[in-house]
Amino acid sequence: MISIGRLWKAMAKDSHNLMPKLLPDIISSIVILQEDGGVGTIRQSNFSPAIKEFSYWKDRVDAVDDQKHIFKYSVIEGGLIGKKVKSTSFELKFNEATDGGSVCKLSGEYETIEDRLPTEEETKEMIGGMIGMFKAVEGYLLANPDAYA
Repeated sequence: MISIGRLWKAMAKDSHNLMPKLLPDIISSIVILQEDGGVGTIRQSNFSPAIKEFSYWKDRVDAVDDQKHIFKYSVIEGGLIGKKVKSTSFELKFNEATDGGSVCKLSGEYETIEDRLPTEEETKEMIGGMIGMFKAVEGYLLANPDAYA
């Protein structure tokens, strides 16, 4: 069971440091290029050769609500931008669970090139990648109860 405060700090506030440590086979680094983590921050995620379709993406933080635990960002360069999608954005919303733990809901929006929906395989790959990241964070927080306390 992980409190909403710990999950929020790990996923929304410190993912640029935590993700490369937890997933070095996928994410080689995340660098803040502009601002300080709040709205308007530009980050570059650099991926390992395990990601075949692209080597990096840049995203912009669109919203950070510390009270409602909502974090929104848009991919603005790299990734699948210009290859398969015109634009893509994500929202992470953290809620308290009835057992004292927390739940993170992820939603995404994208505009495809040529109005083509992703194949079932592409959708499974995207969802699987996000689930893998959440499971890595969950495992880390459970194994390190003082982290992000």
